[in-house]
Amino acid sequence: MYGRDVLSGDWRRPRRGQIPEIAAEPDLVVEDAEGRFCGAVVACDKEAVTLEDRFGRRRVFPLTPAGFLLDGKPVTLVRPQAGPKGPLRSASGSIAVEGLRAQVARESRIYVEGVHDASLVEKIWGHDLRVEGVVVEYLEGVDDLPAIVEEFGPEPGRRLGVLVDHLVPGSKESRIAARVSGDDVLVVGHPFVDIWQAVKPRALGIAAWPDVPRGVPWKEGVIDALGWRMDPQETWRHILGRVTTYADLEPELLGRVEQLIDFVTAP
Repeated sequence: MYGRDVLSGDWRRPRRGQIPEIAAEPDLVVEDAEGRFCGAVVACDKEAVTLEDRFGRRRVFPLTPAGFLLDGKPVTLVRPQAGPKGPLRSASGSIAVEGLRAQVARESRIYVEGVHDASLVEKIWGHDLRVEGVVVEYLEGVDDLPAIVEEFGPEPGRRLGVLVDHLVPGSKESRIAARVSGDDVLVVGHPFVDIWQAVKPRALGIAAWPDVPRGVPWKEGVIDALGWRMDPQETWRHILGRVTTYADLEPELLGRVEQLIDFVTAP
């Protein structure tokens, strides 16, 4: 009358219909079925889901039945259904212009310090800059900025925006910026020692950017502290390859670049 042993069987594989199916929407926090990893959903495809914990560590889990715990209860994660298609977005978050043909370049320009800065700006804001017809060039340092500004000859309709690394009060960069700023020249900066730090650590799978002692070259010190067996150029290619959208960058950089674009495109 009582049937088979009620304690037999595998609780992780319950009968169909007993375990709820939950869409793996971004930021949903779950644990794996063993309770060994807890994180928020950051990506999901038809076979697996990627979770990121509070330390920025990511793990990929298959979408197996009853494979996760939500509020301590087993659930089956499923791929979210595609919603109504919205406007296509560029890497910067702006509405992308489909079939874009680059505009004739404005006389106004944006200057950044080095080739790494230029490549990062291009990757995130390249679409926006082509829509507006804005060219980005790099300075290879700010020491010669006063001479470059004088040669450029800024005036109404021919504005110059400059992005500077480590622009903090009392620094050499701040003194140079004060010498050249004016109605048609805008110098802004971020607080980071190098543009590398403008990339969020979680995008690289690290907890934080390491502190580098004084007297040690910053980039080499970072590479050694993280145990990366790469030279600075290889390291930068690795970092840039992990950046896909504006969400991978710190707000201190995002705001400054948007400010420069607005400045050089203002009527």
